[in-house]
Parts: sequence; structure tokens; C-alpha cells
Amino acid sequence: QAQLVESGGGLVRAGDSLRLSCTGSGRTFRNNVMGWFRQAPGKDREFVGGISGHGFGSTLYTDSVKGRFTISRDDASETVYLQMNSRLPEDTAVYYCAADRHHFREILTARVEYDYWGQGTQVTVSS
Repeated sequence: QAQLVESGGGLVRAGDSLRLSCTGSGRTFRNNVMGWFRQAPGKDREFVGGISGHGFGSTLYTDSVKGRFTISRDDASETVYLQMNSRLPEDTAVYYCAADRHHFREILTARVEYDYWGQGTQVTVSS
């Protein structure tokens, strides 16, 4: 059974850095577009960023995290990372990773495009 598991969440102070990891199992995701989403209390789940499948080397970020967050992947370990720098209190949310089984190069931002989801990891940024 295909599964994604996030880790690395926690409580950080504003300005600190944090790296989230998302590891896949049950099938390979190395060729698939992978996305990171987040959901703050009382808000809809929103697209944070994504990375194309193996060999394409593309990333896409929502405007609010550009220049602060970086997504990378290590296909050998089936792991995708979300490096978060210059954290802001408004970054507080549950962060989810997701896999798009239909796309390998084009990074889509809509939730419905993603087929596999992790359970989420809480990130809290204190001011």
C-alpha cells in the first residue's frame, strides 16, 4: 500500500529554520510530481510548493514562501524535503506532502490533482 509519511515538525521561533521530510513507501514516487500543502486553523488547505519528477529539476512555490522555502528531493531514499527559513508566525499550520501520480514534469497547485497524501505534521511558529 502506497504511503507518505511526514516528519520534522515542531515548535520554532520566528526567524528560525526547520526542515520537513516526506518519505514514500509501498511504491516509488521518484518520477512523480510531489507537492507540499499546509492548512492553518480555520483555513483551507493551500499549496505551498512542488517539485517535478526525477530528472526535470523544476520547482514551484506560492508567492508567500518564495525566497524562504526550498523543496528538494532525494530519489534514492524516496524522500522529499521542505526547507523553511525565515519562519513567520503565519507559517503556523499542519503541513502535508502529496504525490501526483499523473504528472511527472508539470507541477499543479490544486489539491484535487494529488492522489496520495501524508498524515500531516504540525509546525508552530512563535513570535
